[in-house]
Amino acid sequence: MKYVNASNILPEKLIREIQKYVQGETIYIPKPETTYRKWGSLSGGRKLLDQRNSNIKSAFNSGTSIQELANEYFLSIDTIKKIVYSKHG
Repeated sequence: MKYVNASNILPEKLIREIQKYVQGETIYIPKPETTYRKWGSLSGGRKLLDQRNSNIKSAFNSGTSIQELANEYFLSIDTIKKIVYSKHG
């Protein structure tokens, strides 16, 4: 997280208004929700997990047991159940 001195970027009138609530503290101003990105969307991690989960579902539907999938993918039985019984993907 990068810190910026408010006096370098905000109008003086706005700084005076903010000072009514907080002075000399570090505050975090979040991005608008419209700019949020889902986890892994930039790195490709989400795509890899979606593909893995799809492979797990396919193997389960082809007869591979939950225990075998847990062993093969190094996941807990509960995690495999969540994947194979989810309605997503």
